[in-house]
Amino acid sequence: LSRIGDELYLEPTDSGLSLRAVNSSRSAFASFLFAPLFFQLYEPGFTGPDTELFRCKVHMKSFLGVFRSLPSLEKSVGKCLILLKPRACRLVLQLHCKYGVTKTHNLAFQECERLQAVFDTQSCASRLCTPARVLAEAMVHFPPTLAEVTLQTGPGGKISLQNYLWLAEDEFQSVAVAPGSHITFCLKEFRGLLSFAEASNLPLTIHFDEPGRPVVFTLDDTVLEVHLVLATLSDLESDSQSASTNGVSHLPTPSDDFADDLESYMAAMETSEGVSGGLPSPAFPLHTPRPAESDLEEEEEGAVPGTPPHKKFRSLFFGSVMTPGRPSPATTQEVLAEDSEGEC
Repeated sequence: LSRIGDELYLEPTDSGLSLRAVNSSRSAFASFLFAPLFFQLYEPGFTGPDTELFRCKVHMKSFLGVFRSLPSLEKSVGKCLILLKPRACRLVLQLHCKYGVTKTHNLAFQECERLQAVFDTQSCASRLCTPARVLAEAMVHFPPTLAEVTLQTGPGGKISLQNYLWLAEDEFQSVAVAPGSHITFCLKEFRGLLSFAEASNLPLTIHFDEPGRPVVFTLDDTVLEVHLVLATLSDLESDSQSASTNGVSHLPTPSDDFADDLESYMAAMETSEGVSGGLPSPAFPLHTPRPAESDLEEEEEGAVPGTPPHKKFRSLFFGSVMTPGRPSPATTQEVLAEDSEGEC
């Protein structure tokens, strides 16, 4: 949940304790529902037909700070008591350690509305169920910096995760997918759920539909129910992103006739120096047209249009370089210090 949002939503119900989180862009939602059998003692509070359920939210970092160094807590803590005090606006967490030591943490919370994503797994056209280990081993081949992944069904019952890994149908416990269906979703939140599912040894079920519709990942157990809902890219968004990626990554290759162009540039410079009337060429090309540049344009009339930008930069650069062997024209400079009378 900490990989999704900065706030943790708590809602005690008759079905169990619900922990939820949502990211800032509202494109990822996760829900963990712990059944009453998960706890040694579970009391949701006073509930009735006219009683509204109590809901609150706390800062995720404050809640995680209580369970810092989890391996050492598992050895020293016997049980944990979670107590909500609405009147005091405090969430009390008590850790009962060995030798009668009790650590009490009082966290401030805020009352909030119910946080619930609208989704229906029964209406999804495709459904996959597989052990979390299968997808965890597949994720090893993807770099940690990868932001998105595409899940696609192929011919022969193959399931692919791009970029680019094919999984056979027998790797899954159950497969019921629409032919040629594919979705693209964020990888960060999916990695977090995958690590939890692998540690819990629970099968992961994926419910998805057409691109642009949310994908739902579920984990089901007798005492735990997990839902992760992620937004997916529509076909229009994925096409525009691929087009922009191709435009950035595929740069125009330089022409093989660069040596011939260089000779024509140098010949044009020799011609332009005689026409320029002995004026010194600037160190950098100016924005105003010069005779040398006009001669270069006449020389390049037979060139193929659409020359890459870096070749144009080379022509301007070589146009401002003096030809070797030619004496540079003398320039008139103001004398700042006259010769002394004693010098010979």
